[in-house]
Amino acid sequence: MNLLLLLVVLGIAAGVLWRRGSYAYALLCVLLAGFPAWALLRQLPWWGYLIAAVFGAAVGWHHLSRSAALVTRWSSQSRRKAGVASTLDIVRHASAHAMCQRAATVRPSLAELGRWARFRLPAVEVAIELCRTGWLTVWSPIEDVVMIFGGPRTGKTGWLAGRILDAPGAVLVTSTRTDLYELCAPLRARRGPVYVFNPVGLGGKAFASTITFDPLTGCTDPVTAAERASDLIAAVSRAGGGGDREFWNSHARRVLAGLLHAAALGGKSIQDVGRWVAEVDDAVREVPPLLRRSTVQAFEQDLAQFLGTNTNTRTSITSTVAPALGWLNHPDAARSAKTGAGGGFDVERLLAERATVFLLGGEETQTGPLVCALTGHIAREARALAAVAPKGRLDPNLTLALDEAALISPVPLESWTADMGGRGVTIIAAFQSRAQLLARWGEHNTATILNNCGAVMVFGGTRDRDDLQFWSTLAGDRDEPTLTTDMHGRVASRTTRRVPVLPAAQLANLPSGRVMLIRRGLAPVIGRVQMAWQRRDVRWRAFQIAHPALAARLARWAATARRWWSRLTGPVVAALRWIGALFVRFWRAVCATSARAWHWIRDHLTPTSTRDVLIDLDPPTVELPVQAAHTSNGHTHARTPGGAP
Repeated sequence: MNLLLLLVVLGIAAGVLWRRGSYAYALLCVLLAGFPAWALLRQLPWWGYLIAAVFGAAVGWHHLSRSAALVTRWSSQSRRKAGVASTLDIVRHASAHAMCQRAATVRPSLAELGRWARFRLPAVEVAIELCRTGWLTVWSPIEDVVMIFGGPRTGKTGWLAGRILDAPGAVLVTSTRTDLYELCAPLRARRGPVYVFNPVGLGGKAFASTITFDPLTGCTDPVTAAERASDLIAAVSRAGGGGDREFWNSHARRVLAGLLHAAALGGKSIQDVGRWVAEVDDAVREVPPLLRRSTVQAFEQDLAQFLGTNTNTRTSITSTVAPALGWLNHPDAARSAKTGAGGGFDVERLLAERATVFLLGGEETQTGPLVCALTGHIAREARALAAVAPKGRLDPNLTLALDEAALISPVPLESWTADMGGRGVTIIAAFQSRAQLLARWGEHNTATILNNCGAVMVFGGTRDRDDLQFWSTLAGDRDEPTLTTDMHGRVASRTTRRVPVLPAAQLANLPSGRVMLIRRGLAPVIGRVQMAWQRRDVRWRAFQIAHPALAARLARWAATARRWWSRLTGPVVAALRWIGALFVRFWRAVCATSARAWHWIRDHLTPTSTRDVLIDLDPPTVELPVQAAHTSNGHTHARTPGGAP
């Protein structure tokens, strides 16, 4: 008891002295406490050691998991790592191995893979390559949303092309230029068919549309009609302008949804919808009878309210709807909105064939509403198909590569970024600046979009002060040691100050190919990105185009080398397999022999203690064998072995 009391007193004294800064006296108390602790430990039974170990582990876990301990440890790690992600952080959370560990979650069809097969699985099947730092590559799972920001000609498109080529499933690409098609279409054709939707003939006849899309597709369903109207109006609307803008946009969506629904029910065309918007008298005469066929009366009521309102209000609504149908004035765009001979666009077949769809357009050509409507149609159909798929996910996933999304495809990202990832739809969107998001989606929706992102990559070239300050603040601060010297150059004091991890000026002048990555669960990463034209497959195709004869000769030589290599290594591989099988058989034999030996030792050579011997108090009854009886003098006698008659 005295030893225990002495140990407690010395422990408390050590703790108090340590907190007061008397580290030497605290260590002396700890050393003195070792003597009574050793004496007590020698007197404890084995279960006492177990209780002490469990108690010590519980106290240590409680101490390390407290809020103060966590904050202190995180601050210490941040100072040690200069505010950026360390090698261990990347390996644990964003490496290819970490991504493959989640393969069964993001790709349900890969759940049956063994450990070795999962180890050999290419990371591009389950993740998106973001950037490289040192020898490591940083990845993001395909269920996370990735957004990239950067000025013109900073490398956004080159990086995005690489992700299009890596996509394991179907891909939908939106772009204002033809460079993505020229770079990716030949290589994507090896995975599946390639389709082009080019409503205004961007780039000439070499990029002519191979598919058509009628905006009335599916509009017999009231929900689809409302969604289609929202997509068309969203492409021509801007955030801001106060409540009046949203008021007129809301009325325009309701009216356009009713007109689309009526045209679909009556077998009309999208040109009829444009005529109804321009000529209200035609709409008064033709639309109400069509809407009476609908199962939803709200459409008829909304249209009646629109037709019955005063002229100024009706003109304001039609002025809001008209830009969404302005592409009808372009002959090529109007032709691309007609259903072709093969029928409508089949999204389920697109996903099954792992096809690639390129949507080309420009904001100045007024085709944004049509491109936005087709993007929304494909994405929502894919989401509906995912609802009936195993685990509620598309497998392989559908990739939406939205280049210049704010210009030609302003889909409702505020809701898609929260839902599509869990459905097997990967969203990769590229913007020139954060100001584009604010102008198109507004402040609150922009905040929602950025909060839903799993990874944000910022290229250089940004000159907006608010954008630069926003990204610099998001990267955080770090501790920077500062030395103060006297007039003779000798160190007078050492202090630490807080500075941004990446100041706004450095962020604005990032070298070409360098990005700042902000990824969920990871400190900021300053890395380099690989452009698509630096890839081996892209360079080989360029070499084939430039030197076709030499490329064909090299391909033949490579095929011959592979055949000879297989012939040379075939016997070696067979021998290694035979040795492996022999080793397995030998190991199994050793295990079986060891098991038999153990059982024999346990049954024959294991000594039994006197406590295990059962003493039987009843003597055993021995039954002696009886020989055949014989008769003598009229008496019968029986003999036993060794006995007298």
